[in-house]
Amino acid sequence: MNFALAAALLPLLAAVLALCWRRQAAWLVWLSTLFSLLLALAALWQVVTAGPTTMQLGGWQTGLAIRWQLNELSALLLLMTALIHSLVASYSLSQWRAAGLSADFWPLSALLQAALSSLFLSVDLFNWYVTLELLGLAAVALVLLSGKKALQAAMRYLLLSLAASLCYLLGVALLYGHYGWLDVPQLAVAISEHPVDHRLALWLITAGLMLKAALWPLHIWLPAAHAAAPAPVSALLSALVVKGPLFMLYMIWSQLAGPELVVTGSWLFLLTGSMALLAGGWSALRTPYAKVMVAYSTVAQLGYGLLALGLMLQLSDPVFTQALFLFVLAHALAKTSTFLAVGEMQLRLGGKRLSTFRGASQTMPLAMFAVAVAGGSLIGLPPSGGFVAKWHLLLPLWQHSQLWWLLPVILAGTLLSAAYIFRLVVLAFNRAKPVSPDFAPALLPQWLALLPALLVWMLAFASGALLSWLGG
Repeated sequence: MNFALAAALLPLLAAVLALCWRRQAAWLVWLSTLFSLLLALAALWQVVTAGPTTMQLGGWQTGLAIRWQLNELSALLLLMTALIHSLVASYSLSQWRAAGLSADFWPLSALLQAALSSLFLSVDLFNWYVTLELLGLAAVALVLLSGKKALQAAMRYLLLSLAASLCYLLGVALLYGHYGWLDVPQLAVAISEHPVDHRLALWLITAGLMLKAALWPLHIWLPAAHAAAPAPVSALLSALVVKGPLFMLYMIWSQLAGPELVVTGSWLFLLTGSMALLAGGWSALRTPYAKVMVAYSTVAQLGYGLLALGLMLQLSDPVFTQALFLFVLAHALAKTSTFLAVGEMQLRLGGKRLSTFRGASQTMPLAMFAVAVAGGSLIGLPPSGGFVAKWHLLLPLWQHSQLWWLLPVILAGTLLSAAYIFRLVVLAFNRAKPVSPDFAPALLPQWLALLPALLVWMLAFASGALLSWLGG
């Protein structure tokens, strides 16, 4: 557990140091992401060798202490957080002046990493609230790094995030008033022993988390915020920030909901997930702006996570839990690559519209290759990580005839994903617009944008170990 604790606290220390020594902020935070990655790997190895562990922060007794838990799932998500942050920090270090990032990016991104790492390790409702607030405030501040043009999007994000926090906190207060526990395992025992009607509390918590995660139809803040933010910030928002509330939804509904609520909640997630696939994909296909397209793609792709969560609750099949978190990993890597590559091409080609990318396969082939490779995983082409996640979602559905209607929904979502990805790829293979003779975009940022796309395809070859790790 000491390695996990260090992996969560090191970025917080780096954020403080980056504020004190702003000239060295970039190197301090970059080094902290690399050390956090090593610590996360050590924490993963600790779970392999010693099994899951828990820690009562502050040494207080159960009920007063904040419990942190390191198990197979939290170790994997901690590693994902550290990996994505190290990739984004490496890209930002190579491009931060050209991309218009201010020195404020570094302490804010480190604070975001610390908040998300703490969230994945916590199993306490109030500590989740604290980490969610830190996560949301850091994310809003990161969006504002783009300047005045991002002010409206950031303010909408902030206000809706505060409304979501109010819903979540009110639900937590109701649960605490009923049972006197905030620790999730203890609360689960109390609910099973003394069941009362806690539907209102659970629905308030769910509404708040769905708004935080931009899950359809509560996604209205996401496209504008992701499109307005600098490319590294968009990558962090899409790859990581929305995954924290999704993880909390899984934990709360799998442990705190009774049998009747589970059935109702499963239908909620199945229906909203289906609409996310269709409405998000259609919006991505229609928009003329590249980053808005990728942002709406996030809304659509989160639909697969909702479907996996709904199926897990309704059918009580662990394979859907595996599908959910395989999707989380694959989506995080693919969206990191897509936002970095699209942002790099926008920066060098000088436009936000999709038409700017005409001929990008000739002018910036490496960045365009990154978009195509990452897009293949978003579509679900084999043998990508996205394909493995979708396969473990589809395969059990054949055995449940009452849910046959999900198969055409998933097929339609896949076709929409292919349509908006190929829309960009086809433009890229058109004849390139003339560029100045000295046009020579740097290769290192493009390679760094390509790396997560390659990793998401390598994820498929590690799928057997991942499935076993997640309880297969």
